Amino acid sequence: MKPRSREGEEAAPRPAGFPGAEEAEEAQESFDADSDSDLETEDTHDLGELVKDTLYLSSCRAHGVVPASCFLRKGKSPELNLRHRGLGPQGAQALAAALAVDVYIQRLDLRDNELREAGARALAAVLSRSSTLCDVDLSENQLGAAGARTICAALAASPSIWRAQLAGNGLEEQAARSLADLLLTHTRLKCLDLSYNQLNDRAGEMLGPALAENTGLTELNISWNHLRGPGAVAFARGLEANIFLKVLDISYNGFGDPGAAAVGEALKTNNVLEELYMSNNRISADGAVNLGLGLGVNQTLRKLAVSRNPMQSKGCLGLLKSVQNNPVSALELLDFSDIQVNREFDALANSVKTILPGLRINTAARRVEYKRELLPVASPTLPASAPQ
Repeated sequence: MKPRSREGEEAAPRPAGFPGAEEAEEAQESFDADSDSDLETEDTHDLGELVKDTLYLSSCRAHGVVPASCFLRKGKSPELNLRHRGLGPQGAQALAAALAVDVYIQRLDLRDNELREAGARALAAVLSRSSTLCDVDLSENQLGAAGARTICAALAASPSIWRAQLAGNGLEEQAARSLADLLLTHTRLKCLDLSYNQLNDRAGEMLGPALAENTGLTELNISWNHLRGPGAVAFARGLEANIFLKVLDISYNGFGDPGAAAVGEALKTNNVLEELYMSNNRISADGAVNLGLGLGVNQTLRKLAVSRNPMQSKGCLGLLKSVQNNPVSALELLDFSDIQVNREFDALANSVKTILPGLRINTAARRVEYKRELLPVASPTLPASAPQ
């Protein structure tokens, strides 16, 4: 007997090829035989939940893994959080079988599960075919270049995913080509997190041109990588041509003065970017001045963070003067945290705030004050026999 919906129509066929499919079919037919009269009033998705859970349990048995109880309790919830569960490749294969028939899943969090390349392959079909899944976190799973290639191909084919997190996966230069292809082909992806990887100069040279051609991404986090030298410059030039990105985090990379200058050039023509985070990038006072050349004409940037850079008061003053000279500046936040500033900076900051009353300037500066104070004069100790 074929599975029926509440109106007696044939249900959509289940994906073939997953372990435990026969057990799921038997469970569904048994349910039909016992509950024909109830199907007139019950939601048809209740049957789907039974099939999903049965399929998951049988698939766990087939792969020799312990079922995750929170998945069985998920029910119709659109979110599944399985982070830090130690699923491994086998657990991912068992989970993929059930996710393929889950009509509710929208957000999938599998952070820190040691999925590796094999786990990535197991989940690829789910990511590329699900019409409901829109947010996936695969961070800290030791995917490597091969796993990244598989996941990027799946994301590129996905009809619904708009947020993907691939942080902390040991991605190096070998993964950069797959990431670049993803930026070039996936127009539905809006948010991408590549932080805490090992993307280097060569990776920046590949990602920069892809960023220039990307037509969908609005938020990119590539902080805590190794984008330096020519790679940082190439990446910044991609920002110059991009017309969709609104939030960019390149903190903790080591862009240096050449990278800062390239970002400054990008800000001259980019009229879309709203938030830019550049903390701890080895930017000196000279680099800050060149970055300020872009701030002097930019009309869209609202937040700029340059904390923990060795630019000192001179560099901070250069950036502030650029903002002061820009009558169309949209800045709302300037973050100079952990950079020592002086009184001249404070005076200029107060002046700029009269022009931009909504601007918040963070310093948290460690000032060193020297006060000339007279030391207390100690009275000489008088001998015991001295007259009082």
